[in-house]
Amino acid sequence: MQLKQQESAGGASPAGFVRSSSSLPLGQKVALSSISGPTYVTGQLLVQQVAYKLSDKIFSYSPESFDLDVAVKEWSDAKESNIHGGSTAVVPLQTRSGAGAFALGYIFSKDFDLSKRHIPQTLLAPSLSLRHLRSALDQLSLLYGVASPFVAHIAAADYLAQDGLVTEYGTALQTAEELGLGLVSSSSAYEVQHMAIFATLMAAVLPTIHTYDGLRTARETLRVVDALSEGSIAQLYNKVAEKILALNKRLDTAGKVVDLLRAFNDELGTTYAPFEYSGHETADTVLVVFGSTESQIAKQVVNSLAAEGKKVGVVNVRVYRPFVEEAFLDVLPASVQQIAVLGQVRDAVSVGDASVQSALYSDVLTAVSFADKWQHEPTVVDVKHAASDLHTPSSIASIISRITSKDGQAEDATFSMNTLEQAQQYTFWDVDSSTAADSPSVVGQVLTRESSNNVSVHEVYDNLVQGGVVRTDIRSSKKAVEAPYAVEEADIVYVGEEKLLKEIAILKGAKSGAKVIFRLPTFKEDDLEKRIPAAARKEIQEKGLQLFVLDSSFSPGLEKDAQLLVELAFLRVAQPELTIEQLAKLTFLAQNPVTLNECADSLQQCLRQIEVPAAWAEVPADAASIPLAQGVKLNSFVSFEKEEAEQDFKVDNWTSAAKGLAFKEAYGTQSSLRPDLTVKTYTIHVKENRRLTPQTYDRNIFHIEFDLGDSGLTYNIGEALGIHADNDPEQVLDFIRFYGLNADDLVQVPSREDASILDTRTVFQSLVQNIDILGKPPKRFFEALADFATDEAEKKKLEFLGGKEGADEFKKLSEVDTVTYVDILQQFQSARPEFHDLVKIVSPLKRREYSIASAQAVTPNSVSLMIVVVDWVDSKGRTRYGQATRYLSQLAVGTPITASVKPSVMKLPTKDTAPLIMAGLGTGLAPFRAFVQYRAMQKAQGKDIGAILLYLGSRHQREEYLYGEEWEAYLDAGVITLLGAAFSRDQPQKIYIQDRMRQTMTDIVKAYIQEKGSFYLCGPTWPVPDVTEVLEEAIATEAKQSGRKVDPRKEIERLKEDGKYVLEVY
Repeated sequence: MQLKQQESAGGASPAGFVRSSSSLPLGQKVALSSISGPTYVTGQLLVQQVAYKLSDKIFSYSPESFDLDVAVKEWSDAKESNIHGGSTAVVPLQTRSGAGAFALGYIFSKDFDLSKRHIPQTLLAPSLSLRHLRSALDQLSLLYGVASPFVAHIAAADYLAQDGLVTEYGTALQTAEELGLGLVSSSSAYEVQHMAIFATLMAAVLPTIHTYDGLRTARETLRVVDALSEGSIAQLYNKVAEKILALNKRLDTAGKVVDLLRAFNDELGTTYAPFEYSGHETADTVLVVFGSTESQIAKQVVNSLAAEGKKVGVVNVRVYRPFVEEAFLDVLPASVQQIAVLGQVRDAVSVGDASVQSALYSDVLTAVSFADKWQHEPTVVDVKHAASDLHTPSSIASIISRITSKDGQAEDATFSMNTLEQAQQYTFWDVDSSTAADSPSVVGQVLTRESSNNVSVHEVYDNLVQGGVVRTDIRSSKKAVEAPYAVEEADIVYVGEEKLLKEIAILKGAKSGAKVIFRLPTFKEDDLEKRIPAAARKEIQEKGLQLFVLDSSFSPGLEKDAQLLVELAFLRVAQPELTIEQLAKLTFLAQNPVTLNECADSLQQCLRQIEVPAAWAEVPADAASIPLAQGVKLNSFVSFEKEEAEQDFKVDNWTSAAKGLAFKEAYGTQSSLRPDLTVKTYTIHVKENRRLTPQTYDRNIFHIEFDLGDSGLTYNIGEALGIHADNDPEQVLDFIRFYGLNADDLVQVPSREDASILDTRTVFQSLVQNIDILGKPPKRFFEALADFATDEAEKKKLEFLGGKEGADEFKKLSEVDTVTYVDILQQFQSARPEFHDLVKIVSPLKRREYSIASAQAVTPNSVSLMIVVVDWVDSKGRTRYGQATRYLSQLAVGTPITASVKPSVMKLPTKDTAPLIMAGLGTGLAPFRAFVQYRAMQKAQGKDIGAILLYLGSRHQREEYLYGEEWEAYLDAGVITLLGAAFSRDQPQKIYIQDRMRQTMTDIVKAYIQEKGSFYLCGPTWPVPDVTEVLEEAIATEAKQSGRKVDPRKEIERLKEDGKYVLEVY
């Protein structure tokens, strides 16, 4: 192995190896000018390079240890120049509610230097911070016409209590969709620099989010052979920026983005597209993916399968917003019969919840449903996966195998990438307090010094095992390898702490015939079997592994140089052809060449290869069988702080609570209204609660109105009210008695909205307001409860229900029997976890949101809702109720509740004279009551208003003519132009709203097409195709009358883009 100086890898030599940050290549600081051509980088370093060179200011919301801004801070302090002739200011800010106010204030300040208005402002943040920036981004979007270009580089990273750090895209996707922001993704670190530049250019058209994998892509050290230098970035940005000024002003936003991407490609010589297809030319099944690792792996697997003749393809979504449907449909092969959307949802519970859809699925389904590309429309399926899922070639291949099998029940596939066959793969395992914890990074840097190598290094910290464990994967290949997943077949495995062999299945990741190095201080060959667990010995024998033992305590003088010894031992095993003299020449490994030579000479005594006995293939009968973890869980970017923590003042009685209130600073006590909520909450009071349907009718639909008082709550027309509902107190007391609890005991429980925050409540309060004890338990509850069962039969039954084998029975319990947590605890009475354990495995209560049925301009001091009580009879004949609707239906006048406001797609047209065509089923009429109230007020003020066509649907007029008297009054007053009521069961033949619409086709043609009105549908999803068909008929009718040639489906698409075809369905 010939070693020489790197082309450009920035950072210190291993001689003075000091780690600065996990977001920097090999943890080393990098000079801005050194990033150019072939160089070792991380994705986050390239993002920071682009942000610094192109921005006026960088607003950083990087949580401690995330280090998303560590490089730009260094460059800013050094006054490095950006392309605009100055240095870029970096403003570190805290992630909290209202966090974006500072950035917003700067952009719209009266003192803002208008000569800088064209210079982009940049935000660096993880996705977990994005939800706290929502209100600021909403304001920025509304005022963007007078703002500087704004780009947010969002590292997809969030922390979930159950799963640790996860790559979470949902927040970015939802924020972009709801606020009208642009959204661009990077598929790999190799292109993250390009996409960061493109997103910054795109910010000249609309505020833009650039997102990428914040766990792997952002932090893996790898070699990029064509990294753009400072000068190249400036040249590319300035040339494409000039072309932005020449974009066709008549194009809509999507058209401008497509033209901008084309100009970007022309200048850079790339072929990026909003949607990129790979795979078989005539694929039957196409996978649609979004995300960095997902896109890389899916593309590689699909191309490999397609080369074998399998008719599969994959579409990588690069530009998610605006979602250019024509571009998406163009890349799909005409042969496709099934489109599988690999859509991310938050967690495993959402994966199992049929009512939850991935954001990507909704867009793909809409695009395909309204397309006329196929004679037989392909099916679209939502292949949901949790944010915590770690994708590998095998997992993606298994997904493809399932969706292409006839019954969808194919077994998991094992898939190996051919590109890794020539690569050398190494895995290091150690505790993070080890004196040799930095050895893998030093070895990685040594390997990078051979210019023909393409080396990647990635670390995973798990601070919950052995006080802190770090796993480091290294790959080295002559060709560039894209492998954004853990090493699965290592050529060498190093274990620095023998205790890890008793907790983790480390050797599972070693390939057959691989070499393993165990660091065993004070090693004696007679003790070997005592120090290596039986399971590990068996795997060593069965896989034919070559075993090496490193005794770093062989010479007491070497202990202080243990890191150097580990590095040399590894190199000796990896490259046995190297002589001691050759190792000694690697003087960059130590500051003191004498120490280096001493360590190299000692290797012959310290490092020994052990002959593996054949007897190791048998596990002794008396050996303890302990289940091993299959790996570590990423839950930090840094090692665990070992400093002694101060006493935790846990509140468990009234005396402790009193101390906490009396000495707030000492106990860290905070008192506020729902501080756990990421949304602004208000206390409002019930003003009216009246039933709209007769008492004898089987559906309880009621109108509830709240007095806003001095709460400060404001809302816009069409928005939803979030209700933070309580559990039924009587049922809670019944459970407390059954479980043997003291209702007045103080406990600490996870808050409803953020499990990392603890609320101090009484047992009764926590069960009423925090814990979803009366809700439906997910599969994982059964699995967790099994650990507490003392009866063996009950334990096995719970494990069965929580496993794959019990899927059918679990489905029956959940969907037919509709059991609650209480039901399960009563059924399995030997499983009786202590209350503090119970609250960990029962989900918190969530708020429920309902469309607002009033306009604040008309009723400034109140807000109204129309709700139906959800009830059903379970398999045991018991009447069950929806938690939130029952709570609301029973509220007495004057009762205070906690509420919040959520934005909605339901918005009035900007022109008061634009007609409204509204279709509402049941309680779906709620937002239209607000619409009509507002238009009635405008008419009373003497303003001209557009025609209002209101179509409503329910079962019976006598019982369910909801707000009927109001509609009739508005009709008589000339506010409502046409009232089309469809009562489906009041006559022999059923009549639905689409029938009433078809009967009044002339009115729809006039209001919707000729007078350019807006259409709204609110309620269940089932009438969407029928109602859309009526609107297409109206478009075709008007086109025929006017002699125009129009494609109704495409016209619907255009109306949807213009906000004139709005659905809020569930």
